[in-house]
Amino acid sequence: MTILQEDALYEFLENADSAFSIDEVVSFIRLIDTSGKTKRFTEEVIAFLSARNLAFHLGKNVYISRRGCFESARFVINPSRLEIMNGILIPGHRCIPFANPAVLPQNYTFYWKGLPIPETFMEGAPEEFYPYYALFGEEYAPQYVACDNPENEQAFNDSFYEDPPEVSIKTLDMSAVFRTSGFVPGDMFVVKTMNWLNASFELERVAAGSWSKRELYAWVEEAEAAFREVFSRHGACYSIEEQISYAYWYGGKRMRDVPAYALDDFLYNQTEQIETVPYGIETRFWYAGKEIPDLEDLRANQGPPDRTPIEEILYARGIPVSEYVIQSYVRDALFRNEANIDNIADQLIPPSVGMSPDRRKFVVSYLREVYKEYSMHYSPFADRTMGPIRKRICELHTAVIDHAARINKAGVDKSWFPKHAFVIFSQIQGHAAGILEDLNTDEAPDAADLEAMDGSSDSMLETYEEIKILIEESIKSYRQRKISIVRKPETILSSVEWLTFQASLGGTDVWRRFMIPSSADLYNLHDVIQILFEWKNENQYRFVLDEIQQDLKQNNYSCDHSITLANLHSKGKMEFIYEYGSRWTVRLMFLLNDGDIPVLGNYCIAGAGAAPPGYVGGPVQFRRYMNLQTKGSKKGKEFDLHAFNMNDTNRKLSDFYAKQSPELTRMFVNE
Repeated sequence: MTILQEDALYEFLENADSAFSIDEVVSFIRLIDTSGKTKRFTEEVIAFLSARNLAFHLGKNVYISRRGCFESARFVINPSRLEIMNGILIPGHRCIPFANPAVLPQNYTFYWKGLPIPETFMEGAPEEFYPYYALFGEEYAPQYVACDNPENEQAFNDSFYEDPPEVSIKTLDMSAVFRTSGFVPGDMFVVKTMNWLNASFELERVAAGSWSKRELYAWVEEAEAAFREVFSRHGACYSIEEQISYAYWYGGKRMRDVPAYALDDFLYNQTEQIETVPYGIETRFWYAGKEIPDLEDLRANQGPPDRTPIEEILYARGIPVSEYVIQSYVRDALFRNEANIDNIADQLIPPSVGMSPDRRKFVVSYLREVYKEYSMHYSPFADRTMGPIRKRICELHTAVIDHAARINKAGVDKSWFPKHAFVIFSQIQGHAAGILEDLNTDEAPDAADLEAMDGSSDSMLETYEEIKILIEESIKSYRQRKISIVRKPETILSSVEWLTFQASLGGTDVWRRFMIPSSADLYNLHDVIQILFEWKNENQYRFVLDEIQQDLKQNNYSCDHSITLANLHSKGKMEFIYEYGSRWTVRLMFLLNDGDIPVLGNYCIAGAGAAPPGYVGGPVQFRRYMNLQTKGSKKGKEFDLHAFNMNDTNRKLSDFYAKQSPELTRMFVNE
């Protein structure tokens, strides 16, 4: 699709307030753009809608737009005590997904009894306002506060690596509403979406206790089921906002009406099935206690849904970019006075990626045509502000593509890589590509936008360098483990085959890498896990082994614990789950089986993060526990989130196995 056709599609969707067919969309776009290509156009429109998640599919090529889904729907806002005391209301994230995401919260319009609610400003430290924007993604909250007004933006730009001491944000002046309605803490607002496109809403007070717990519980069940459907069908999605939009769609009309909980109240207080989890350099909602799977390459961004031949060639080689990104590389070459088309091709497609001669020839031909066209009107003077930024972003984009290709070819078990390594690479690549698209222009963006792009490039480069170092250390560690085999023929240890596992505690960044004899059974593995995470056998446990699992109906909670790890490995079982109580899940991944022998009792060979105390009931409660710590809670100060003493862990493992049977003692204790 051309830019004009895309603009026409967005215009159609913004005005579609009821179900529509693909034929209606296609007809509208062709009215706007009669000169565009028409071959396979219907399929391209469907691909574009699906890949960008711009509308919800009703079946048989019939869709409904977000406007059609959310306009006239009702939801809940719970004002905080801070807001009631100050006579204000901060819109923030509270209208997701009932407002057009293209409209920023400070531009929403609210009505009370038919009259617009006036606006005011509130000053304070930025961190006081971040919780009101967290549903956009905790990592994006500072950006929303910064773009509230030019003064905030300048304050953040002046101190890019730290928050400014004070900012102001636009709020609703609710003093008259609170006073005349007798609003007290515990009361809430039912909010009706009047106009999704322009983000206008009508407020209505509802007194505390007006709805029964049974009605609210039914809504919670619907909401939890809807989020599970999102995770199952769409995974992590492109953004949190997209996850939330799909949840309200799958939740049906019941979820888009009252009685209901406010979304932030539901997600942070009412459910223990869903939690915020890290996803690369961003965050997402996910099953509580579970980890979002990593990516295998950079193509999670998918590139353009209606790929052209040149885009398809690059996508097939793991470079998901649009033609606008390719053209931006050409502009960068002009800025650098680079006239060798082969050199431009090498920057766009690093040699590590690899490409057949015929396809490379096609790419070079495309670059030559674009270079010829752009060089006729390129102005170094007009490009003086964009050029340096574009150059840095091109270099970063190339580095990410090159590094991703290299580690894919390194032959290293990706379980050894840092958590979400490819997710982070994909996110950096996607953000960099977006900036390059914006810089594929003859007219420079305004100074504030350029400054933001420059700051963003600094942040992305810093993140890339950090993950690059961690990956290189992982590769080095993996290879050292493969070649540094310690053999002691005179001891029992030399006859024991050792396995290397990694245990990751779901919903946290806590993990351990450890060695255990292949002859150990699940009873032994349970004991080892208890030591690794400093637990005290206070809960029931079980291993989830899928097809290998054998239910002995022992309290309906056990499988055959006599299964040995060698037996699991021989059946090709590379990963399985250990459930501790009803809240904690440990993912166990087999990493290595090369006959290595632990050196000087080093059974635990790597790890990070202190395991949660046993009295913390699962990852959701652990997150709340950590929040208490950051707020200076005495209870929180008793626990160091980052403390992990590997020497102490190994001492405990040695002591523990020394007390076991003679056979296990010989296995685990160096002679």
